[in-house]
Amino acid sequence: MDPRINVVENRLGKIGRIIAVAGGKGGIGKSTIASLLALILAEANQKVGLLDLDFTGASTHTILGIHDFSFPDEDQGIIPPKYHGISYITIANFTQDKGTPMRGHDITNAILELLAITRWDELDYLIIDMPPGINDTTLDIIRLIKNIEFCMVTTPSKITTKVVRNSINLLKELDIPILGLIENMTYPAMPYAKQCFEGCYLGTIPYDENYEAAIGDAETLLETKIAKTLQNFTMICDKMC
Repeated sequence: MDPRINVVENRLGKIGRIIAVAGGKGGIGKSTIASLLALILAEANQKVGLLDLDFTGASTHTILGIHDFSFPDEDQGIIPPKYHGISYITIANFTQDKGTPMRGHDITNAILELLAITRWDELDYLIIDMPPGINDTTLDIIRLIKNIEFCMVTTPSKITTKVVRNSINLLKELDIPILGLIENMTYPAMPYAKQCFEGCYLGTIPYDENYEAAIGDAETLLETKIAKTLQNFTMICDKMC
């Protein structure tokens, strides 16, 4: 057995809850919701970490306006740098934000290495931004992180809903906790997924025409309709705050 697996549990031992933000398709707002959840929790004086595991499409640093891609400091492991009160790790720190072609074994090895060498402080929450779909990354973190929970994201689209349904069913078959499903970018504000996911439906986030302009500015991001709606999701706040 890879000896790093035994190290992972110890590295994550000081973290209260680990929540993966996932969905079946790309472009549905997973990274946005993961980034804003981390910002909202940090604003609420929670100790928060954000781990971007979308190796081929990392974008949380763009959303949060982080432009420092220097290698993190080391002291008996990698120490996540802090931005906006969030302890943060992304593949961009190791690639200087260049494209990273990776496949199967490379992804598994990179995830295991990151989890084994990163020295997280004591955290209330670690938010993980996941790549689209149920893939190597999802299966690896389910295998490596025993207490992981999933927050699923979809959009008001029959295509996206069909794919996220498959993802949710697979997670249920694996007995993985699901916090709930968020329907993002509803426009007009008409929920579509509600009728398909009554058991785990949390609510809608309306399309926000001001979001694009807010990208890169943490304070402005917290004023967007997306952030305001996330703050008002009492079901999430009850569970997360």
